[in-house]
Amino acid sequence: PVHPFRGLAERKIVRWVLDHQEADGSWGGIQPPWVYSLIALHHLGFRPDHPAMEKGFAGFEGFAIEDEDTCRVQACISPVWDTCLIQIALLESGMAPDDPSVQRSTRWLLDKQIMTTGDWQVRAKKSEPGGWAFEFHNDKYPDIDDASEVIMALGQARLDPQEEPRLREGIQRGVDWVLALQSKNGGWAAFDKDNNRGYLTKIPFSDFGETLDPPSVDVTAHIVEMLGKLGYKRNFPPLRRAYDYILSEQEENGSWFGRWGVNYIYGVGAVLPALAAIGEDMAQPYVRRAVDWLLGHQNDDGAWGESCGSYVDPTLHGVGPSTASQTAWALLALLAAGEHRSAAACRGVAYLVNTQTEEGCWDEPYFTGTGFPGYGLGERRRDAPRPGERGFQGLDMPAGFMINYHTYRNCWPLLALGRYVNLSLAGGQRHDPTQVLGTAG
Repeated sequence: PVHPFRGLAERKIVRWVLDHQEADGSWGGIQPPWVYSLIALHHLGFRPDHPAMEKGFAGFEGFAIEDEDTCRVQACISPVWDTCLIQIALLESGMAPDDPSVQRSTRWLLDKQIMTTGDWQVRAKKSEPGGWAFEFHNDKYPDIDDASEVIMALGQARLDPQEEPRLREGIQRGVDWVLALQSKNGGWAAFDKDNNRGYLTKIPFSDFGETLDPPSVDVTAHIVEMLGKLGYKRNFPPLRRAYDYILSEQEENGSWFGRWGVNYIYGVGAVLPALAAIGEDMAQPYVRRAVDWLLGHQNDDGAWGESCGSYVDPTLHGVGPSTASQTAWALLALLAAGEHRSAAACRGVAYLVNTQTEEGCWDEPYFTGTGFPGYGLGERRRDAPRPGERGFQGLDMPAGFMINYHTYRNCWPLLALGRYVNLSLAGGQRHDPTQVLGTAG
């Protein structure tokens, strides 16, 4: 058959792909678009020694983990995400806002703010750049979740007086960028605005993961928490819309779906601290239903855990082996709900204290981060095939992409324990945290 426009289409594809290659050789800072771009260029006649191909192949070296016997290539790396979460955990665990370590990481985060244009401007045409990426290099696709956590980390830090204007300006630019990307339904997605057209998932070649980026409760909750901590009031229009969106997404059992972390424990662990940050009455019935859901899913050892299989099997919602990160998420929710003196919270704290290694870390072999649940839609799917039904992908989730964040096992427990200590100590004076933590067991 004759395809008169095929050549033109291919040339446009090549221009677009080459324009979106990042400084480190990747595309999107993550394996799937990176690999697919190299395959596409090869298919269109690019030789392995072409500069774009060489740069793309060389970039994988920065993602490799080598030991004596093996070499593994990570699907992605998360230096910005790790840095801001660690900074928040340290600050809420007693480190001074002007500690030299905090100042160094604060300056690094400010340096990583992206001030160039990207594809997010397709739907936010009049907005100015100011976001942050997940990776070292992903300037075309800064993400909203990273921006919210970075801004919270920056907001708690203090630089030298001559640097404070830069800090305030960076925060404000970031806030403006985030607000410009709020979707029509009041929520925020990870990278885009109103990117929820389900028909795109029906195209035959859309069988390689999530092709959409709809709003999610966990990202929205992080932004609500950010705005609350920056002093925005509940009558601020974007906050009102986000609040309504969060309430509309609550499950009948009181939990919330977790798009970027496993799973409903992550959702509740994001929402309740956000509600507390904007001054919500935590005695509200819908809040108590979320608390009751957490209490009903605490493991016998006092911890919490949830399997990745919870994305495909509803009987696994909130069910799984105990992990440090998921226990921390549950604790953050309970602490936000005023449950810091409850038996459940104390048992959770005791689990973290008693399972900490001599090096001060926690062991966590399980994957508690979510890349793609494998639904195609990028959001909760109520009609997904269940075990025994045709199309069920299985508990091994071959269509999914799950993540083991190496810092989650430490930064989230540290944050939860820091907040527990701060809530448990009276008078705002400095005390030995071990005196409080020692009573947990």
